Amino acid sequence: MKILIPVDGSASADGAVDYVISYADQLKVVPEIFLLNVQLKLALGNVKLFINQETVNDYYREQGTAALEPARAKLDKAEFAYAYHISIGTPADAIVKYAQEHQVDQIVMSSHSQETLSNFLLGSVAAKVVQLAQIPVLLVQ
Repeated sequence: MKILIPVDGSASADGAVDYVISYADQLKVVPEIFLLNVQLKLALGNVKLFINQETVNDYYREQGTAALEPARAKLDKAEFAYAYHISIGTPADAIVKYAQEHQVDQIVMSSHSQETLSNFLLGSVAAKVVQLAQIPVLLVQ
C-alpha cells in the first residue's frame, strides 16, 4: 500500500504522520510512505532582474527541507522507510498530481494546516484534495 502524506511543517501535519505510524501495524503489508511538501511558486516579475533562478530554487529547497524535517524525524525514529519530495505550485493540484504519478493508494493529510485567510475563503487545501483526488483521502485532525 502506497501512502502519501503532504506536510507543511505544522504540528497538525505532523499529526498525519503520527496517525500513519500508529495505523501501519494494522495493515497486512508494510506501507510505502511518501512525504510531500509543496512550495508556493513565487511571483517574481521584475525580481528576476536581481535574483537568479538558482537562488530561487535554493530558497524552495531550504523551505521545503525545513518543512519536511519534523515528519522525517518521526519516521526515522519509528524506523519506517520513506521517500520525500518538494514540489512547487498550487498545493492541492501538486498533491493530486504527485499521487497520480506515483500511483498512491491513499492520501493521509491534516484537515487543519498553515492556511491563509484566502485559502479559508476559497476552500481549504484539504477540501480541494478531497474534491480532485480519485483515490481515498483520509483527513486527520
